[in-house]
Amino acid sequence: MKYADRMGKLNASEIRELLKVTDRPEIISFAGGLPAAELFPIEQMAAACMTVLENDGEKALQYSTTEGLAPLRKWIAERENSRIGTKLTADNILITHGSQQALDLIGKLLINKDDVVLCESPTYLSALNVFKTFEGNILEVQTDEEGMIVSDLEQLLASTANVKLIYAIPTFQNPSGKTWSFERKKQILAIANRYDVAVIEDAPYEELRYSGEATPPMFSFPQSENVLRTGSFSKILCPGLRIGWIAADSKVIEKLVLIKQSTDLQSNTFAQRQIFQFIQDHAIDEHISRLIQVYRLRRDAAISAIETYFPKNIQYTHPKGGLFIWLELPESINTTDLLQKSLEQNVAFVSGESFYAEKPRYNTMRLNFSCMDEKRIEAGFKILGELISNELKDE
Repeated sequence: MKYADRMGKLNASEIRELLKVTDRPEIISFAGGLPAAELFPIEQMAAACMTVLENDGEKALQYSTTEGLAPLRKWIAERENSRIGTKLTADNILITHGSQQALDLIGKLLINKDDVVLCESPTYLSALNVFKTFEGNILEVQTDEEGMIVSDLEQLLASTANVKLIYAIPTFQNPSGKTWSFERKKQILAIANRYDVAVIEDAPYEELRYSGEATPPMFSFPQSENVLRTGSFSKILCPGLRIGWIAADSKVIEKLVLIKQSTDLQSNTFAQRQIFQFIQDHAIDEHISRLIQVYRLRRDAAISAIETYFPKNIQYTHPKGGLFIWLELPESINTTDLLQKSLEQNVAFVSGESFYAEKPRYNTMRLNFSCMDEKRIEAGFKILGELISNELKDE
């Protein structure tokens, strides 16, 4: 069989491969970006499921429109309007199979072979795989505590041809947990507009804030026509239903609909109706508030365990929300090698090298804190701290 050239650029997702291991109950896993399964509203979702089948069973099990369920799209638009100050209608929303498909559709819309995509360093590894699929060239923009470094972005745009897209997760970034400042968002959007480059503002974690004040997203700024915003129910409700969305100018949505029609015709009709029924029956804000209460405790437990058990000469982020903490260890430690030793003690994490588009840093690691309770967080972090300390002793 003769495969397409693009297959040579694709690698298996390290996280997906790790999940095959972390499915074992004895594993303390800080690897995947998994929400806490014990917080899934199972009884309410079961009731929503039965209501949908009893009241709209024929419609729920039938083909539907590519754009998605109209009442759900209207609800998403109105929620965005109330949360971030936009003026969206259902025509600005396209329902997708999770925000991962949203990235894929946008890639098909914008990226030709050898076009350039600029991303944060580090960034979400599954986004990197999407852009590789379209044979785009991915360049890293260096970051600091406030987001992409303006001078580095300017230099890349001034010196690089065919830049089509800037990809960013400005709030509670995956993998770093960092959040862009308001001023940095304004600067980056102004630069993107000056060079006529589209921006993906990926926002799957935005509502999971545990401290600090939210600042408006770039999508809500004036002159944000080139910004495409992606969202998802995966982190604020449940990921198994695979329902996300793209918010964009209605003309952009029209083109994305054409692409989606050739991809999968439509997203899961039943899942959309089930989610919409849940929204009608139960206040989703109450559910998100419960998630925040639990995840805040777990984040605090993780930070406390790092301070207690890890060597003092490491650097780590203190996220104000989201699901991840990012660590930089002394350069002598290779976290891919450390992972193998950690798995032998039934603790999993993700080594950091996969999150880089160009220049991987092998002394980095991502820790997820949402999926384990406080006791397992402390136990697992204690093991990790001891392993790191032993690595440093052996130098």
